[in-house]
Amino acid sequence: MGQMGWMPRVRRWVWVLAVVAAVCCLGTILVFAPGYLSPDSLDQLRQAEGKLPLTDWHPPVLSLVWRALIAVTGSIASMLVLQSVVFWGALWVLAWCVGALTGSRAGPFAVLGLGLTPFVLTFVGVVWKDVHAAFALLAACAVAFTGLRLRDSDLRRPAVRWGLLGLGVLFLAYAMLVRKNAFFAAIPVFVMLVLALWRAPGRRTWVTCTAALAAALVVPAAAISLFARPLETKQGAQIMLDDLVHVLRVDELRSADVSPDLRDRLVASAEECRRVGALSDAYWACYARPADGLRSDSGEITSLWLKEMSGHVPQYLQYRLRLFASLLFDTGYVYKAGITRNDLGVEVAHPRLEDTLSTYVRGMASDLPWLFRGWFWLTVALVLTVRPGRGQFSMPVRALGISSAAYILGYLPIMPATDFRYIYWPAIASSLGLLLLWLGRGATAPPPTAPGTPANRTLTAHQPADAGGQ
Repeated sequence: MGQMGWMPRVRRWVWVLAVVAAVCCLGTILVFAPGYLSPDSLDQLRQAEGKLPLTDWHPPVLSLVWRALIAVTGSIASMLVLQSVVFWGALWVLAWCVGALTGSRAGPFAVLGLGLTPFVLTFVGVVWKDVHAAFALLAACAVAFTGLRLRDSDLRRPAVRWGLLGLGVLFLAYAMLVRKNAFFAAIPVFVMLVLALWRAPGRRTWVTCTAALAAALVVPAAAISLFARPLETKQGAQIMLDDLVHVLRVDELRSADVSPDLRDRLVASAEECRRVGALSDAYWACYARPADGLRSDSGEITSLWLKEMSGHVPQYLQYRLRLFASLLFDTGYVYKAGITRNDLGVEVAHPRLEDTLSTYVRGMASDLPWLFRGWFWLTVALVLTVRPGRGQFSMPVRALGISSAAYILGYLPIMPATDFRYIYWPAIASSLGLLLLWLGRGATAPPPTAPGTPANRTLTAHQPADAGGQ
């Protein structure tokens, strides 16, 4: 009788969370409509609409998804809707699971409230690969928490367990397809997913799950390469170009063993970067780009980089550490203002709402600048990694900490600029980890979820393996 009375209350509570999440989602769509677009975003939009050929400078999968959404809906705002639904849907699932696992009523609202914090809300409606990667990783976390919530009941059915694994793996694969260096952040989340679905997974389980992740990553990548045939742009040479013009002296560049034309452009680029004070992003800030971008230069740039960096190790390390320090302590571009002027006729739908959002985010960035600094989120991530607590969320808290720290540190050798969007996933994951660390302290078991389940059984990541954990 008591159990039957409890279930309707749970349903009502879940629906209240759903309504709040839906309102937040609709508000996000309204404020950001039709989606805030930078030059990168506009370039991918042109590719999605077929106005430019598909290239691999930006992730082709994002342009192809956008193309499919436009074909179905006829609106470029469909990408904004997809981002908002995935983001708020993931937070709603996380809030539901946290409420079920802790019995807390304030905790679920706190989880949803993360989406309204200035350092998270700032990019929710910006069409960027960094945002897509962050939201896909967040969705994978939501799947993992669903596994934690269901582990003592529905996960006894293999179809449910493997179905959740498949969904989580798809989100993780998309994160890595849309942002290559998301690999550093995705692996800890993948481990969390497996440990959430199996208390003590055996070797066979790990091999099977890893194979599933590899297949989810390799198959679509191969399909895109084979059927969409994106134009190869040799974007990786952009990082090497930065190193060459900032590590080598101008007189060393003048004697570089490359073609005269490239040598002259490297010298001019180094001089221009020093003149304007550009510490990074030389390709866009200082380099005389030929019509084909880096395709004709990439071979010589790569060869010169391999030859010169081995002889300039101290200078290379100093440059990369200096750039990384700028990311940590002088993080920039904390807000993307609306839509960059373009020839597509795309404009912000509600300028006054954009002004309101700008005031909120930039005001908070001015009043609480540490919320938008890389050093703060790296510190939080390291603390979560080392001290995840002993509550029932200790395993996911540590996974979120490792994911955040690995993602930030992974930028050390490849960072093209010092934008806050490179810290976006760590800011989301670390703030969620902090909240879980607090909510998991002394949490009690939820009411029974299935007939025959002992009332005092606690859902944690530390219980013995069940019979299906091989």
